[in-house]
Amino acid sequence: MSTRDTQTIQGLKNAIAEDKHWFVAMLETIRLWHSSEEDYDGRHYCYLIDNEAFDWLILAERLCEELDELIPEKERTDLLFFGIPPIELSKDEFRHSIGSTKYRTYLNYFYGILVEKFLILAVTEEIRKKRRVLGSNNDNGIVDEAYQYIYGANQFALLKQFRKERHYPQLRSISLSELNEFIYWLFKYRMKIRDKSCVASDTKKALTKLHEILDLKAKPLRLSALEGCKLSSAASR
Repeated sequence: MSTRDTQTIQGLKNAIAEDKHWFVAMLETIRLWHSSEEDYDGRHYCYLIDNEAFDWLILAERLCEELDELIPEKERTDLLFFGIPPIELSKDEFRHSIGSTKYRTYLNYFYGILVEKFLILAVTEEIRKKRRVLGSNNDNGIVDEAYQYIYGANQFALLKQFRKERHYPQLRSISLSELNEFIYWLFKYRMKIRDKSCVASDTKKALTKLHEILDLKAKPLRLSALEGCKLSSAASR
């Protein structure tokens, strides 16, 4: 950890000790955070995927490790596991708290990784429904069929291409950080091969699925600034 980030963590603790709400203090700490990745307590944390996409919730999880009993356990669990913040924030308040630069890179994460995952999920479910209509309960190859539809190749071929371009080893397993990097690579790949109308349609489909799962219509204010947190926190487990 850099000296700058060590001082930032101490500032977070001081702010909470002076009765600032821990979530507000944490968001302000995120704005000041410098490191894009680090190893801490036997775990590798990657906050800025491909130097462009900022996963703020992973950083929030890391900062929670420093706070011990300073955070109510239920509020911590609700945020990290369910994406439910302890206080309501508008998008503008959230952007102001973490800063414009961090917010722009967060949007890269939101659309380039989170929404991309929901696009794959939405297309996979569409294919499953079509199979059910045809009387088939067989899900074999369904994910590859979704990848083929969206990206023009199956998952294995695309992962192999991604790793070759990045000079990564062709392993049988994949870490969370590499998976997120791969998904972001898929997002950029799709931008290249799909025309603008298809890209717009894809985004709409993915956002519809995202809203459906997070039930944003029922809780628009609570999750408006934090939409997508549930999946990113679940993926980190």
